[in-house]
Amino acid sequence: MALEFFWGSGSCNSWRVHLALEIKRVPYESHLLQFSKREHKADEYLKINPRGKVPAIRDGQFTLYESLAILQYLERRFPEPPLLGRTAEEAGLVMRQALELIFYLEPILDRVAVPIYGGKAAEQAEAIKAAAVDLRQELSRLEAVLARTPFLVGDAISAADCTAFPFIQQVLRASGKEAARPLELGFLPLEQTYPSLAAWVKRIEALPGYDRTYPPHWR
Repeated sequence: MALEFFWGSGSCNSWRVHLALEIKRVPYESHLLQFSKREHKADEYLKINPRGKVPAIRDGQFTLYESLAILQYLERRFPEPPLLGRTAEEAGLVMRQALELIFYLEPILDRVAVPIYGGKAAEQAEAIKAAAVDLRQELSRLEAVLARTPFLVGDAISAADCTAFPFIQQVLRASGKEAARPLELGFLPLEQTYPSLAAWVKRIEALPGYDRTYPPHWR
């Protein structure tokens, strides 16, 4: 029986797990939950994740939620190719990078993207611009890493890349909105502002199975 994957379109947490499933070539049954229909709050799904959030997996009788926990499970269940490093040092670096992205970059990204998506770009223009300054600093840190190595932790893709990639795609999507253009956030075009980061995005987009992970409602 294939592993079941419950996810939401555009959810960064879902996307990182989706990438891992494809990279590891795990056979899975996709369950795309519609937020507009509140399927993530349905009684049947709450039996899998009582918090009513995505993603979650069901593997036989075993269920698990929280994206980093799922990545750890997948690593033990399907060890090749490894996404959490082959050595203790690599494992530490991958997890540190993933946690830095979640604890530092993600909250700043929310300050930029959420008002733009919510139709409040003009109303909160100054706050968005201030957040963009901080976000550019975080992106510069990633740019410096990727100028030296093809992926965030060395020569092979890892859970750090799976964590970072959806965030970068959110940066691109939010800053490309019509409402964001007057704000001159300084992210686009990515090939000019962060060339190493742009090349890394293309490397991930070229992965087999990538297209299945792309948020359907973004197409």
